[in-house]
Parts: sequence; C-alpha cells; structure tokens
Amino acid sequence: MPKIFHVDAFTREPFRGNSAGVVLDADGLSETQMQLIARELRHSETAFVLTSEESDVHIRYFTPTIEVPICGHATVAAHYVRAKVLGLTQGSVWQTSQAGRHRVDIIREGDDYRIALEQGPASFSPPLVGELRAAIIQALQLSEADMLEGVPIQIVSTGHSKVMIPLKSGVDIDALNPDMDALTRISTRIDCNGFFPFLLRPGESVTDGRMFSPAIGINEDPVTGNANGPMGAFIACHRLLDTSGEVLNISGHQGRALGRDGVVSISVTLRDKQPDIVTISGNAVILFAGELNVAI
Repeated sequence: MPKIFHVDAFTREPFRGNSAGVVLDADGLSETQMQLIARELRHSETAFVLTSEESDVHIRYFTPTIEVPICGHATVAAHYVRAKVLGLTQGSVWQTSQAGRHRVDIIREGDDYRIALEQGPASFSPPLVGELRAAIIQALQLSEADMLEGVPIQIVSTGHSKVMIPLKSGVDIDALNPDMDALTRISTRIDCNGFFPFLLRPGESVTDGRMFSPAIGINEDPVTGNANGPMGAFIACHRLLDTSGEVLNISGHQGRALGRDGVVSISVTLRDKQPDIVTISGNAVILFAGELNVAI
C-alpha cells in the first residue's frame, strides 16, 4: 500500500522551507495515478519512490500539472523519509530519474539527517541578449540599472534548466512582483520554465534568491535546489566569488518573501577555477504521513 508523507525540505522548522509530497512503495501506481495524486496534494513537486534494477531507488517527480525530470527539494524530502523510515546509517545511495543517475549522501547529524545530492554536470546556454534580455527584465518589473553589471542573464542547468538573473546587492528582492503572464510567454520562447533572480550579500558567500515558474503552474517556488545548484555553477563560472580554492561553498537563502525561509547549502568543486561538480544539501522535517486507501 503506498504511503504518503508531507515533508518540509531545506529547513528543520515545520512550515518553513519548501513542502514536498513523498510517496513510498509507488511501484503499483500508473503514470496517470501519480499525476492525480500530485494534483491532489498540490505541492510544487511530489516524489514517487520506486524500485530500480540499476540503482538503489528510482524516483519520478510530478508537479500538479506535469512530470519533471528531477527536483532538488523533493529529492531531499524523499531520501530523508527513506532514511527515517528505514533507519539508514550514514552513507551513499544511488538514484535514477529522468535526469539520469545521481549519488545521494545520507549524513547523520545527531539523531537526524542531512541529505546531499550530487547534481549533473553544469551546462551553460549562450547569454540571453537584446530584446529577450529586455523582456525578462521588464517581466520582473525591474530595470537594467538593477542588473549586476558585466554579468549575463543566462540559462544554466545541472539537470533541470533555470534562467539565472543576477541582481545588484541593493535591490529589494522581496519586493519583486513579476508579470506572470509575461514570464509564461517568455518560457515558451526560450524553452525554459524557471526564472531565478538572485543577489549576493556584500562580503559574504551568501545569496538571496526567488524562483518563478508560472509556465508549469508554480508562480513562485519557496526554496529550489534545482535553481540554487545552477546558481552556484553560475557564480563560479563568472567568478562572482573567490574561486582560488578547490571548493566554493555558498549558502543559498530563499523563501523569505513567502514566509517559508529555507537554506540550500551549495558546494561547487572547481577544476581550473571553473565549476566541475555541484552538490546541494539540506535538512528536512516530516509533518505527517498517511496511507493511500482509495482506488484511483
């Protein structure tokens, strides 16, 4: 019998971070049933945990409207639930998803767990320039003067692409009020559904970001692993922080504008001062669980 969990990820505090659904023992569910469950739960993503012949676990991810390749906060939530339910010790497991095969580290912290996901290789699309750049800035109801000088607006992916929009540190990011219809139209043009404006806090390896994905039914996602990971690669690539060491560590803060503050820890292993391996990690808390006991 599938068991459903409500989990808040990238936080230890209930009702903060980003909520996700997790469905264990989902092998008997069809794709249509998974989509119906995700629609009913109304989390930005729900993770369905399945058995796998090639990895420790296979996970499928659904928003209320579509299936997506992978999701950072739902991955943290799913492996946190597995660790709690199965009483796992510290170690690594492998998962497969539509985004490929990834290593997940289960890290013991006292009587609790932190979950780390090694994301896919970073890929960078050409900068969005000219009319497209202007349209994105206008859709966010910002101006060119709010953009970080000399740094592009660019689509970056570590498994699930997002548009990186670097802002000057003085911008009031919590006051952003985007034109969601305009962002949806732009998504169709650029084949990317997530827009991630962010800024660096002066003198710190700390960022504040927000993520808008109206084209897939999520006007704003509270705390997004699939945005903060690419952001770490973007920061390293454009040397927005010191890349003289072997690893760049960043604390990505998100969700404050929604009253759902959370933190994504981002680790970027560098090779020749460029991003090589991107890992995100975070905590989680289970709010409640129940069995699916109706036929669908």
